[in-house]
Parts: sequence; structure tokens; C-alpha cells
Amino acid sequence: MHNKTFVAVATGLGLLALSACGTSSGGPSAADSRTVTLVSHDSWSVSKNVLAAFEKQSGYKVKVLEDGDAGQAVNKAILTKDNPQGDVFFGVDNTLLSRALDNGLFQPYEAKGLGQVDASFRLDGDKHRVTPVDHGDICVNYDKKYFADHKLAPPASFDDLTKPAYRNLLVTENAATSSPGLGFLLGTAARYGDTGWQQYWTKLKANGVKVVDGWEQAYDQEFSGSAGGRKAGGDRPLVVSYASSPPAEVVYAKPRPKSAPTGVAQGTCFRQVEFAGLLSGAHNPKGAKAFLDFLLTRRFQEDMPLNMYVYPVVKGATVPPEFTEYGPPATRPETMAPARIAAHRDPWVRSWTSLVLK
Repeated sequence: MHNKTFVAVATGLGLLALSACGTSSGGPSAADSRTVTLVSHDSWSVSKNVLAAFEKQSGYKVKVLEDGDAGQAVNKAILTKDNPQGDVFFGVDNTLLSRALDNGLFQPYEAKGLGQVDASFRLDGDKHRVTPVDHGDICVNYDKKYFADHKLAPPASFDDLTKPAYRNLLVTENAATSSPGLGFLLGTAARYGDTGWQQYWTKLKANGVKVVDGWEQAYDQEFSGSAGGRKAGGDRPLVVSYASSPPAEVVYAKPRPKSAPTGVAQGTCFRQVEFAGLLSGAHNPKGAKAFLDFLLTRRFQEDMPLNMYVYPVVKGATVPPEFTEYGPPATRPETMAPARIAAHRDPWVRSWTSLVLK
């Protein structure tokens, strides 16, 4: 989830840009019934032994087509839906779900194990066009050392970020080009309402928020608390990232630190749910259904956290100790119904762009 930026939130612009690049029919032929082709964003990851176990048990070979960042992959899948590149699509989240559903990207299938998924993640109701696979929280992360050195309490809420004490400290991603950037915008809209969010962003802009194109630039270059940011000379101790970023800082550090160098401002979080679906016109729908069932197995669900830094949706699936110690999910994240996102996403992004970037 950490590097899922996307381009051209405005539907027309995104689809036109991608159609200019052409489409591809890179999926398997109808005769290739033992291959399941997964189309995904480039953050897809699974342990080799876990995938091999599925292939052995099911008899299907899995081919993975990573198709760029999240929004780019969704837009391209829509463009190629009449001649899809694959059988299963993974990586559409609740911020873009309505676009995929409105364009008929998926055909219904109720995956085995869905009954073990909490109803709060089943955003398509009983239509079963998509299967919830994972969730995470987009939150402001803070550099613990900076705040300790400056004897300043880290911010705890959206309101705190507009206070003078935090002037020129926050970097966020562009809501028009980044999935976490859009999630942060939606979080403020959920918190302050359809019109109040604009007043909030006016205050945030006046308080020196810095906007960059995507997560990698914000987190790995501008943020002083990340390993990459420290190396790059990042000077912003607050960044819009994920609740799972602190455990990533621990796992990838050599040697491992005893505690995470970063923390999460729990009052700034927006819940993100990620889905997979059986593509309309899939060459191998039987294999695709088996793969969707696999995504809800305990083995896959418990393998996800340290591969994609997301949380399981299946009840009872355990998470690694790094998550429970350094990156627990938000206790009261902001949420928004997909229908409301669908109705307001694009005009909100246009308004945000005019307000914040001009």
C-alpha cells in the first residue's frame, strides 16, 4: 500500500490520457485454462511459498501483470474491459470503487470465506461485485526525534495541524495525483463536512503545508523521520502516510531498532479498504474464482501484513508482532460511504486544486 500513487483523478482526463497510449490484450487465451492472470497495481506482493501452495492445491498457475499505480491500473482496466488483460483485478480501494463499479469492470462472485469478513468492509453489499481483501489507515506520521528535541508534543488531530506550533512542518501528497493525498482530503471532508473542509484547508495552507506529487517523494525525501528522508535531508517532521509505516521503519532497518522512530497521529486517520474482483469478460472465470477464494484464506491474509503493509479483513487472522507493537490500526478513523465519494470526489479534487495549489 505504501507506494500506490495514481494519476489523473478526473475521470475524463485519466481515461483520455491512457487511451492515447493504446491498450493491450495481454491476458491469456481462452485455451490457457490452467493460468489465472492477476492484474494489479505495483504494490502487489505475496510470499513465494504461499503462492506456490495455492498453485499446487488448485492446479492453476498464477501470472501477475503489475500495471502501474492504483488509479492508473483502474483506469486502464476500464479501458480494456471488453478485452481484459486478465481474470482478476486487485487493488481498487474505496476512494475509486464507484468508478470501477459504474463502468461495469467486474462480474458478481461471492467468494468463499466472505462470511468471515466484517460487514464494515463489505461496501458492495449483497451484489458481490468486489471482494474486500485488506484495509489500512491513511494518517499523519510524525518524527519522534524532532518532537523530543524541540520539546513539542506531536499533533493528535486534524485541528492541531493548523496551530502555529506546527507551522511549516507538514508535507502531504497532491490529492489529484496520489492515493494517500486523496484519502487525506476525504478524511478532512468527513471530519468537517462538504463545505467546512475548504475552510480547514485554507487554514492548513496558511500554516505552511507543503504539497508534493506522490507518497514516495513525501515520505522518502521530504519526511525527516523515515530512513530515506533522513538520508535525503528531509526537513518536514510531519507527513501524510499510513498507520503501518512505523512497523515498516522497524522491519527494514538494519540493525532493527528497539522502537519505531516514527509515530501516528491517531486523530488524523482515514480508513482505506482494498478490493479484488472477477473481471468482466475474464478468459478463465473458474480460475479467477478460485483465486478470489484464496485471497480470503487465513494463510494469505496472515501473509499480507509484512508484504504489503496492510491489515487483514478476515476475522481472527493474526498480524505479526511488529504491527501490534508499532502500527496498530486507528481506533476511530474517519470513513465515508462509497456513494458519497462517488458524488463528490472529482469536484472536491478540482476545488482542492484551485484552493491549495494556486
